[in-house]
Amino acid sequence: MNAHQQGGDALFILLGAIMVLAMHAGFAFLELGTVRKKNQVNALVKILVDFSVSTVVYFLVGYGVAYGTHFLVGAETLAQQNGFALVKFFFLLTFAAAIPAIVSGGIAERAKFWPQLLATAAIVGFVYPFFEGIAWNEHFGIQAGIAALTGATFHDFAGSVVVHAVGGWIALPAVLLLGSRANRYRKDGAISAHPPSNIPFLALGAWVLMVGWFGFNVMSAQTLDKLSGLVAVNSLMAMVGGTLAALVLGKNDPGFVHNGPLAGLVAVCAGSDLMHPLGALVVGGVAGSIFVVMFTLTQNRWKIDDVLGVWPLHGLCGTWGGIAAGIFGSKALGGLGGVSLWAQLLGTAMGVVWALLGGALVYGVLKATLGLRLSQEEEFDGADLSIHKISATPDREVSW
Repeated sequence: MNAHQQGGDALFILLGAIMVLAMHAGFAFLELGTVRKKNQVNALVKILVDFSVSTVVYFLVGYGVAYGTHFLVGAETLAQQNGFALVKFFFLLTFAAAIPAIVSGGIAERAKFWPQLLATAAIVGFVYPFFEGIAWNEHFGIQAGIAALTGATFHDFAGSVVVHAVGGWIALPAVLLLGSRANRYRKDGAISAHPPSNIPFLALGAWVLMVGWFGFNVMSAQTLDKLSGLVAVNSLMAMVGGTLAALVLGKNDPGFVHNGPLAGLVAVCAGSDLMHPLGALVVGGVAGSIFVVMFTLTQNRWKIDDVLGVWPLHGLCGTWGGIAAGIFGSKALGGLGGVSLWAQLLGTAMGVVWALLGGALVYGVLKATLGLRLSQEEEFDGADLSIHKISATPDREVSW
């Protein structure tokens, strides 16, 4: 490999890492705009601190669990090939750190701060990279076994299952163990509405995520020679498919309209390198529909207080994306082929079961030991004042 190619590959994946890093600002503002005003500061602080904990833990432990390598060598070794190994770590870290960012939206407004950081360390250090290593680094011969059974390995190009479904299904037991926000579901059967506190910030968060997602998907090629414009346009088509479906089914609700494109992007990750753009449009449309229908069901009928709808958005739409890669990636529907629906079903089911078990164990242990939830008084005052001692828009005090 010549020096220009090495440098080009390092720059390519570095730019991807920076774009996905920017997505964490999207996570922060999406949560900030959705929660009530007394929890906005907490949303911002959580995402940044979760990312910081994720970086240290993934550098020291998680990356080794997934890829069997470590960085405890001299800088001279790390700098080889323009530091490609390091920027690859940076890129994959931004994926790993998305898991606690996803969970954060589900448990918003009533979760303790420090126990969630411990959960982040456990999830990014072991739960997530264990499955990442199976799906993306062929650990334990599981991919070979799936290929022997179905004729193809489990295919997840950019993480519909590995990142999103795993994050969403980890969040579900966390939300259930935490319980609903105070007075959300009243004794008389009525439901207290908690509308988004700031639609412009919610929309800004969605837009930042949408733009960064093209780094998430396109740069998953990891080297310049594997760059594909098909991935970019499939991401675009799924994004707009999700938007339009959420617009119609959500009856013009701006919360649904801005989560619809995210649902489509979640679903297209797995097969974005295989599908025809029209197939990606359908996949995104189905995902947008799944989000609206399932968010409404979980909140209103099942009374699961998943504040940002992270289980429908990431858990269910990610699961759909894993399966959809096996359908719309086939040559019969205009895709490139080389994928099996049975392999996709197996791999997706493994990811879901592992995430459920991991989430239940991590948050179950924390609930039994440190507790997960703010006190009734702290929740009433809001996480901003209770944890951070300041509100998002404090009144100015002028002293003369």
